[in-house]
Amino acid sequence: MSLDKTSVGPADDAPAPADDAPAPADDAPAPAAGAATVAIDPRLVVREQGFAGYIGEFKRKLRGGDLGSIPVVIGLIIIWAIFASLNSNFLTAGNLSDISVAMVGTGMIAVGIVFVLLLGEIDLSVGSVSGVAGATFAVLAVTHGMAEWLALVLAILTGSVAGAIHGFFFARVGVPAFAVTLAGLLFWNGFMLQILGDNGTINLDPDGLVAKLTGYFFADVAAAYALAVIVVAGYFLSSFFDNRRRAAVGVPSRPLSEIIVRTALLAVLAFAVAIMFNQYKGLPLAVLIFVIVLVVTDFVLRRTAFGRKVFALGGSVEASRRAGISVVGVRIAVFSIAGTFAAIGGLFLASKIASANQGAGAGELLMNAIAAAVIGGTSLFGGRGRTWNALLGVLVITSIQYGLALQGIASPIQYMITGGVLLATVVIDAVTRKTQKTAGRA
Repeated sequence: MSLDKTSVGPADDAPAPADDAPAPADDAPAPAAGAATVAIDPRLVVREQGFAGYIGEFKRKLRGGDLGSIPVVIGLIIIWAIFASLNSNFLTAGNLSDISVAMVGTGMIAVGIVFVLLLGEIDLSVGSVSGVAGATFAVLAVTHGMAEWLALVLAILTGSVAGAIHGFFFARVGVPAFAVTLAGLLFWNGFMLQILGDNGTINLDPDGLVAKLTGYFFADVAAAYALAVIVVAGYFLSSFFDNRRRAAVGVPSRPLSEIIVRTALLAVLAFAVAIMFNQYKGLPLAVLIFVIVLVVTDFVLRRTAFGRKVFALGGSVEASRRAGISVVGVRIAVFSIAGTFAAIGGLFLASKIASANQGAGAGELLMNAIAAAVIGGTSLFGGRGRTWNALLGVLVITSIQYGLALQGIASPIQYMITGGVLLATVVIDAVTRKTQKTAGRA
């Protein structure tokens, strides 16, 4: 069958014509050619055109503004190449391992920010909430002698409750999210200072549970390789069975050859990372936890009804309400999720410095978390993004910070460069959205 008869059709969300809709007149003028970019399923293109189909589909996406994660990946490669040329220590196993551990705290907060941005909203309180979580754990575990595991759970729940409070005032009362979370930023920062007391700093047990979050490494080389195997095998099996389900119901699916090529590329990357970790101290526990969080949250967003509701709200609140979605419930849940991950990130940050102090959650943490989500590819306008964007974005930011630190460049310059990268990303996001609207794909 020919491509032009099978691959062109209405968009998935286009309404079906009514049964009593009048048939077009025979002399009706034909639509202008090139008026809009026609969506073509890449799986059909590849099936009929092979490698040329990939090139054609890439060009169509480029014209339609659907760049995905390509800009940030290219940017990361350029950043690494520049810093490697300036300092030979940048791409050493030790420095890359340190970057991977240091990025987890901010990355966890950025995961929660992704959920909020998908609604087209913002949460300015996550920095302060992260500081409250670290302080809560320190006060309960160190000052009051509570079991560390229980103190950790209560610290995370503190973030969940804080986020739910923000969500309630935003979703139920109708206060703008910007105003609510700005008030939360001030309130939770004051609350943190209050519970820390006059001393202002509480040192954590260096051998305790939280300290091990960033300080523990799986020294056995088998651990890093096992994680690589699990990631690669999981990706292949997920793609393979997803394609079988699509084929069973007559929906276009990717060729097996494409799945194999994608899996092979992922395997090269995964095992390269495993080799790098094993050349230093081994697989960091922090990285393992972060990967698990990304996999789980990505599944929630892409494979569950709740995730589809989040994307729907980001696209149109009124349409979601008419579709029967509980707008208030989803919004409160999303802000609670953001608070939860802010608390988890705060515990990782406290683990990194082995203490909770008055400076926790302050400085550039909030901006870095938001920047990580946006730089990674999550749209500020809502409705587009994945939690994996947090990984790419925070990797870019942390790489810049470590690279500039190796060059002995002062913090003010680091802020300026990070701000420039964020501005460039937002500009790309805005231009991409405008291009998609012009192409009829937004």
